[in-house]
Amino acid sequence: MVTRREFLDTLATGAAGLAISTSAKSYASILGANDRLNFAVIGLHSRAYAHLSSLKANKDAARITHVCDVDANTLKKFATETSQEMGEAPKTERDFRNILALKEVDAITIAAPDHWHTPMAILGLKAGKNVYVEKPCSHNPGEGALLVKAQQKYGKVVQMGNQQRSSAHSIEIVDKIHNGLIGRAYLAKAWYANVRTSIGVGKTVPVPAQLDWDLWQGPAPRREYKDNVQPYNWHWFKHWGTGESLNNGTHEVDVCRWALGTDFPESISATGGRYHFKDDWQFYDTLVVNFKYTDKLITWEGLCCNGMRQYGRDRGSLIQGTTGSVVLDRDGYEVYDLKGKKTDEFKVSHAQTSSSDLTGRDSMTDAHFANFIAGIHKGERLHSPVAEGNVAVTMLQLSNVAWELNRVLDLDTADGKVKHDAEAMKCWNREYEKGWEPTI
Repeated sequence: MVTRREFLDTLATGAAGLAISTSAKSYASILGANDRLNFAVIGLHSRAYAHLSSLKANKDAARITHVCDVDANTLKKFATETSQEMGEAPKTERDFRNILALKEVDAITIAAPDHWHTPMAILGLKAGKNVYVEKPCSHNPGEGALLVKAQQKYGKVVQMGNQQRSSAHSIEIVDKIHNGLIGRAYLAKAWYANVRTSIGVGKTVPVPAQLDWDLWQGPAPRREYKDNVQPYNWHWFKHWGTGESLNNGTHEVDVCRWALGTDFPESISATGGRYHFKDDWQFYDTLVVNFKYTDKLITWEGLCCNGMRQYGRDRGSLIQGTTGSVVLDRDGYEVYDLKGKKTDEFKVSHAQTSSSDLTGRDSMTDAHFANFIAGIHKGERLHSPVAEGNVAVTMLQLSNVAWELNRVLDLDTADGKVKHDAEAMKCWNREYEKGWEPTI
């Protein structure tokens, strides 16, 4: 088993070569026509279209044989587009468990709501499937730890969808930071800004005829159907979602800890609230978090309803060290000296990034899928194996706990568990609908 430290030390050399010099199409040279992996895409709203786009980019190595969603209209629409994009009509299924029973399916991709990520991934592992799971890989810290154990037990490939880990320019600049570009890096700031509108106050209404509401809820205890939850606003309800910190902060905070070479922090504090609107939204729309280490600090600032940019970017990471700083995002990076003078920069073509695409179709995701496929076929080291991706996820889930309890959490840096705080540790897990509890 590769440790997180070994992963961080070797990522830039091994992974950079793959991301920079190996295109998705090059896998055709190592795969025969009958060696293409059979993929099933599960959860077909929004982000699943990036999965489709990236599997198309890797179609010499993969095909989509099955698509699955609990909404019949969404399923039909996605299946039609898959046929057009891939040149092959996928089989459709509303219950993912029927797909897991099929021996011919080699891998599943999970773009379902957050409360489904770990339970579905674990069931996939038990069925012998390789798993690509969107961030966050879990709904709560206990699930994330369980998923890591499940991957270790069943030995299949599990990649988390924090695709900036496969960005060639991000790999390059993080490698330079590790090799002293800005001296000793000690401070990293992550941010995200958006102008989300109010979700209003939901009304209990009949379940739409095309939706299997019971299966949509799955492992979550049953609730009445309201008209402002599905298909997207579940993000802002604690019962199913994890808030903006996990929705978008996972990416930037993960980049920060990657650049600083850190694991779990010693303590977490979080301050914020729901300031912009008064509605059913259960999380903050404004949050400031500190992740404190002995000699380093990571900060996260999430603003859901105010799009004011920082450093000319609506999202990104600032890494500061003893001799300079680096501003890094999906579009490139800039290097500054101690006085704030720019000394270097790199920009990718706009077509390579997801800045203008709400589903996140981009070259980073293409490369992330290429790495996942190479991990299955060749044993290539993953850019974001679930044990690595789960660290930032757990940190941010615990920042939600620190915000809700309004106090500093002290952590065990070995596993992220909260020390000397029984109330906080009650938030480590969740309650499940009877019969849906994930086990390994």
